[in-house]
Amino acid sequence: MISSAWTILPDPRPMNKRDTLLALLALSTIPLAARAQQRGKLWRIVVLTSSKPDETPESDAYGMAFVAEMATAGFTFGTDYTLEVRSLDVYERLPAQANEPATQNADIIIPVSPLSAAIARRATRTIPIVCVAVHDPVGMGYAASLARPGGNLTGLVTFYAELIPKQLELVKSILRKKASRVAMLENSKVIGAGPDITQKIQEAAQTLGIRLQVVPVDSPAQLPQAFAAMKRERADAFITVADEMFYLERRQLAELALKQRLPSLFATRENVEAGGLMSYGEDSLEKFAQAAKFVSKIMKGAKPGDLPIEQPTKFQLTINRKTAKAIKLAIPQELLLRADRLID
Repeated sequence: MISSAWTILPDPRPMNKRDTLLALLALSTIPLAARAQQRGKLWRIVVLTSSKPDETPESDAYGMAFVAEMATAGFTFGTDYTLEVRSLDVYERLPAQANEPATQNADIIIPVSPLSAAIARRATRTIPIVCVAVHDPVGMGYAASLARPGGNLTGLVTFYAELIPKQLELVKSILRKKASRVAMLENSKVIGAGPDITQKIQEAAQTLGIRLQVVPVDSPAQLPQAFAAMKRERADAFITVADEMFYLERRQLAELALKQRLPSLFATRENVEAGGLMSYGEDSLEKFAQAAKFVSKIMKGAKPGDLPIEQPTKFQLTINRKTAKAIKLAIPQELLLRADRLID
């Protein structure tokens, strides 16, 4: 699935750049060739995302956050650059699509996940890569160091194992500290998570007095069996190691969890919007705005290898009260007050 440019829709966050964004809508009616002649080079930015064919690319709000930040840096969508979303929509075919961005003559590639970062890295060592989420780029061999990456990749790291202790604490808070068995769905084929993540999660669970049931899921077809295994072990709740597959299959995960009345906790709010119970993770809107800062610097002449890889600073707690009601779970009031977003 290919989209020629991100659709611009209202951002849920209050913004002071609405006039700029409305101007972008008007600008979209001007032929790209004419706009390119006005300002010199028209940069082609390819976004590697993970939407399914029947969905809009990721979230239009993310595109809007990116465009707004680019405008702040002095670059206008359609005049100075275009955004082409390449949707890696079939999980099993992702590795086979590794050369796609390079063959499409991108000027900059933006992978939105560790898996798409790995694909971009395989595809090219020359085209600048600005990651929205990459796990352990030094350990994976993508960068010499966070302070000075050295190659063609920079951007933002994502925390996986580091977030799990907090997520397990939230599970205990939801179940009022009665959670003793928590299942964890893990894809053993995941690219970019690092070999020690399971051990770190096991250690975190042990510290909290939780018995962790690791449930391997290597394909979407295995999800029903995974939920059957969780039921046999009488899991009190489940979490997922952040992975492309669990994002792509968020609706199926929500439906299976609802059927078993099983509380769920994810790393991304999209899983909660699809019907999951709760998520705790990085602020994706903020990360796309940060990615735009990297892109604007590269467009001004900076080399990606000279731009330090940054860590996210904002994290969001999202709770779906409708799902909580459906599984007959009372969310503690203090947790509702702490939430950044409530879905009713």
